Amino acid sequence: MFDHVTLRVPDLAEAERRFQRLLDELSLDETFSSRTFAMWGDFALTEPDDANPLTRRAHVAFVAPSREAVDAYWQAGVEAGLRDDGPPGPRPSYSADYYAAFLRDGEDNSFEAVHREGLRRGGSIDHVVVRVADVAAATAFYGGVAEAAALDVRAASDSRLTLAARESGGFYTLVAGPVTEHLHVAFGGDDDAIRRFYSQAVEAGYRGNGEPAERPRYHPGYYAAYVFDPDGNNIEVVDHHR
Repeated sequence: MFDHVTLRVPDLAEAERRFQRLLDELSLDETFSSRTFAMWGDFALTEPDDANPLTRRAHVAFVAPSREAVDAYWQAGVEAGLRDDGPPGPRPSYSADYYAAFLRDGEDNSFEAVHREGLRRGGSIDHVVVRVADVAAATAFYGGVAEAAALDVRAASDSRLTLAARESGGFYTLVAGPVTEHLHVAFGGDDDAIRRFYSQAVEAGYRGNGEPAERPRYHPGYYAAYVFDPDGNNIEVVDHHR
């Protein structure tokens, strides 16, 4: 589902320490750390720059191996200075076995730990929720993303669109609300799909942010394209060739 999801934070060193403490409770190991990036599998943090401001109002839900891990995640987050946005407990409105806790940072980003049956396999992130100004406009854009990344439409209405990975169990949901800003989400696809994604998006009037090409600065064989969605979030489709 997600190749990676990147948030820009005010102080990378501080955020890295905080998230290491939280994600340790979920048995999610840090997989990369440098002066400019910190990553836990498919979740990444970096700092803003002149072209890429802080991420605001994103929702990222992490996979928790147990209810006890959800409890420990929430406690660690509160102790680390994040705001309580919903203490650990069942959420039967989502599903009968949904057990989760929620935290919020100073940029109004929400971070959830969830334990339930059918959790995403092979990733740190269970689901991402993005708030958009116009669900119909976002749906039109993400139809191209779904085709390129082999995602299925799980639910669609005037107020919500949910895309689902066919095998891994991850979800990407768009809902109306105060707009999520400056989020970067990368989905996986093959080279032909990447080229279709970019050309169709640009021809439809969306703003490109990097045409299909290899990006060896990430690693040899990193082939990707970037387009801004209708709300200005940077959406990538990537093929790693490895």
